[in-house]
Amino acid sequence: MAKTDDDALAEAYNRALALEKSGDFDLAAAAYAEVLALDPDDHGGAAVRLASMKRGAVPARASEAYVTTLFDQHAEVFEKVLVEDLGYHVPMILRQRLIELGETSFERMLDLGCGTGLTGGALEDMADDATGVDLAENMVEIAHEKGLYDTLYVADAVDYLDDNDDDPFDLIAATDVLPYLGDLKPLFAAAAKNALPGALLCFSSETLPDEDFEGRSYTVGRFQRFAHTEAYVREALQAAGFAVVEVTEITVRHEQGLPIAGHLYLARRG
Repeated sequence: MAKTDDDALAEAYNRALALEKSGDFDLAAAAYAEVLALDPDDHGGAAVRLASMKRGAVPARASEAYVTTLFDQHAEVFEKVLVEDLGYHVPMILRQRLIELGETSFERMLDLGCGTGLTGGALEDMADDATGVDLAENMVEIAHEKGLYDTLYVADAVDYLDDNDDDPFDLIAATDVLPYLGDLKPLFAAAAKNALPGALLCFSSETLPDEDFEGRSYTVGRFQRFAHTEAYVREALQAAGFAVVEVTEITVRHEQGLPIAGHLYLARRG
């Protein structure tokens, strides 16, 4: 992209963001449309911002460019912000649920969206072999430095699962992946192909009051992350050959002082 295009993109994005923050969603939507015209790969997440303002269609997922940019930019401060500032404890909640279910010994664990290794650290003593996958290279570098994983890949979760030729897994975790995906069926179908019979698939999701979905299975909430109805998640799991073991209501994190409601799912491959 030429320098003048970079300048125009930055100007349009900053203008859109200011308009959104001021509450002028119609003008913000027009500015985000300019952003998308200048940057079709959508590094700034304009599509999910449009959907969160109800000024655009709900996409099937956040763009890879946006997710990569978002997490690469925040890699160095990621754990402090997520754990200390936003109160994110899903990996430890998952650990506790697995212990209470007596599921504490796995041969091969796959950590999708592994980030800097929060889930890998929480479950390190439960798996003989651990593989981590994340889109953001800077996050994977930090995970590598911790020595938590036997193998690490920089890749999209679904792309990795579709291309993987290694042995299947008996534990697949995805503790902060669904907030960046709308349509879950590709992920669950790909996970099933990489799961041993009886393997556990464990993941968190955010949700909203029923009326906020406006009849949809998933939507984008006010903080630009995807939320899913429990009914849709269960349907998508069943379609992929997973049986729900349990669903726990959790607070996924806090945002602007507000608790974000969600679920922790444990499902078993048939």
